Amino acid sequence: MKTIANLSTKMFAVVVSVLAFSLLPSCNDDPGVENYYTAKGDMANSYLSNHPERFSEFISIIQKSHMVSFDLLGTYGSYTVFAPTNEAVKDFLAGRGLSSVDELSVADCDTIAAMHIIEQSFFTSDFSDITLPTMNMLDRYLTITCDSIKTDDGQIDIAYYVNKKSQLIVNDDSVENGVVHTINHVIDATNEMLPELMHRDSTISLFYTALAITGMKDSLERYIDDSYHCDVDSFEKGTCYATAVEYDNVFYMEKRYYGYTGFIEPDAVYAEHGINNIDDLIAHAKEVYDDMYPEDAGVTDFTDRRNSLNRWVSYHFLPCRIVYNMLTPDNKMLTANFDRRHWDAADWYETMMPHSIMKVSYPSGSEQGRYVNRRGVQNRRDGRGVKVPGSRILSPSEAASNLMAVNGVYHYLTDLIDYGRQTQEVVLNERLRIDATTLSPDFMTSGARGHGVRGVGGCPEFPGQYGLKSTSSDPEINPNTCIGFKAGSAANFIYNDVNTHLHVRNRYLDFWSYYGDEVMICGMYDVQFKLPPVPEGDYEFRIQVCLGFDNRGIIQVYFDGKPCGIPVDMRKHGDDASIGWRSDTDLGDEEAIAAYDKALHNRGWMKGPASYGNTSSSGEGSRAPNRDTRETLRRIYTTFHTDGKTDHWVRVQQKLESTNGTFPFDYIELCPRSVYNNELYPEDKW
Repeated sequence: MKTIANLSTKMFAVVVSVLAFSLLPSCNDDPGVENYYTAKGDMANSYLSNHPERFSEFISIIQKSHMVSFDLLGTYGSYTVFAPTNEAVKDFLAGRGLSSVDELSVADCDTIAAMHIIEQSFFTSDFSDITLPTMNMLDRYLTITCDSIKTDDGQIDIAYYVNKKSQLIVNDDSVENGVVHTINHVIDATNEMLPELMHRDSTISLFYTALAITGMKDSLERYIDDSYHCDVDSFEKGTCYATAVEYDNVFYMEKRYYGYTGFIEPDAVYAEHGINNIDDLIAHAKEVYDDMYPEDAGVTDFTDRRNSLNRWVSYHFLPCRIVYNMLTPDNKMLTANFDRRHWDAADWYETMMPHSIMKVSYPSGSEQGRYVNRRGVQNRRDGRGVKVPGSRILSPSEAASNLMAVNGVYHYLTDLIDYGRQTQEVVLNERLRIDATTLSPDFMTSGARGHGVRGVGGCPEFPGQYGLKSTSSDPEINPNTCIGFKAGSAANFIYNDVNTHLHVRNRYLDFWSYYGDEVMICGMYDVQFKLPPVPEGDYEFRIQVCLGFDNRGIIQVYFDGKPCGIPVDMRKHGDDASIGWRSDTDLGDEEAIAAYDKALHNRGWMKGPASYGNTSSSGEGSRAPNRDTRETLRRIYTTFHTDGKTDHWVRVQQKLESTNGTFPFDYIELCPRSVYNNELYPEDKW
């Protein structure tokens, strides 16, 4: 069977700075591409072979491996090799009581070799306190952290580490097919599941005690779906190649993984709130959740999902794996396309507490960082006069150790989080603009959101992150590779493979899609998706609609089985008479604009947000806000009431008789009545 690793044979790595959003300013002190060492004519394998004094032991490991071919590193493609020195390998062997690579099993060599190679080039200009967005050949994510160190001559320098322990001692040796970094420690390949890793962390012992007695740790053990098989074999390039869909080359997942993300308060944070033992935590959880769910106050079985401690613990987990820098859009996207002076970048995720949701924000300015359940804009109140500080998520460099397990990751918090009254009635009492790529945990765990398929290119300018604009369906010249999902492999979505194709598009800086990505649904499609849960109340339900393309088709939307008005013809532009889009420039003053917005809303439409707009792929040029384009409008489909405890489903059906129709599913909005029907604080344009 051919693997995805063999599919891209024509793509070269280009060194460009990206992802520069470290919380540690020193991590950004990159020497610049003009100073990178280049091994002219060398491929990665010949570079290693030409330095036996450094890498002969690592070469022996690769050559003994059955999973990784040394010859593969001699093919054109895009590779990052973290190459441990001979001394590092000998230290590793000594730690296992071995004296030679010959004493390692083939399985050991498979693990070591695959752990150190990524099928995508990443230079130190791409390192900035992140987890690299492309998995290595062992299907593990590698986390890069950095620190300031003093050199032998007394100078301050930047040290980069892989998974906290393996320091890069020679950086950025550029080769024809990628880059080689020399490291001083073999990268550990843990086999621990998330609960095991947390159990070993003495700084979170109180939370782990609660995790154990609620039985929630048993819900965090899944890793791989043994029932999933990728059997698409209609194209010569490999068993998991699907097709060229519009401008994307789509590959199905070879394996379906389960993953989890934890947001955990260390013991020291609990102590700051007077919570020093499990009895204190039980009492605190009861105080929070008995207030919100008084009907369940008498549930004393900790393993019951209605129990207050169980709710406390389960709210701290997401049913998907999300590394730190993917919790919200990355800094390159936000710097180029986002107006964060008026609207904090944010994503909302359903948690493992039944019918609950969590907000993760990424404000700019003096309070820059990632936060759980924060509300405001930058360091001030939002437009409705509200600011809630939330709990800051520590970055990988701030964490004391590597927090990445085989099936998930956890992050340290600086304050308590819960789904109590303040979260439900204050933090979430705002417009929720929920990106479609977050609606299924499989979109996140698979790595589909934000970048293309491992080993099949992506955009060489922004490795693993952004696509290039291309209108070619020829996979040999079109680098836009995306992950597709067979029916049944995307939780929260229902469709069949006969008439519906679904994939997550990689990100573009030069298209209208909010945050640059979208879920592409194609064919004579008929797809249902579950709405994320929201607190009790009345809401307006909207979908962003990208108009004006002949292949968009005509869609009928149903909410909880009931049709929402008449079908919408997405082939029309927004300035069609049936919609009536007009630019702010044409409207004139603010009073006229406000009156027009209200009239448009009454007709069931809204302009796109002013906070986001596309630029070019290079991030250059002026930003064109979505509000100013006739193609990006929000369609208001219905208002509904939820009790906060019931699932709601949306169905989107193609009505045009065409097997080539497309529905670019960008984002939804769940807007509470206090926002969309508020005379004192009208809904803002951001």
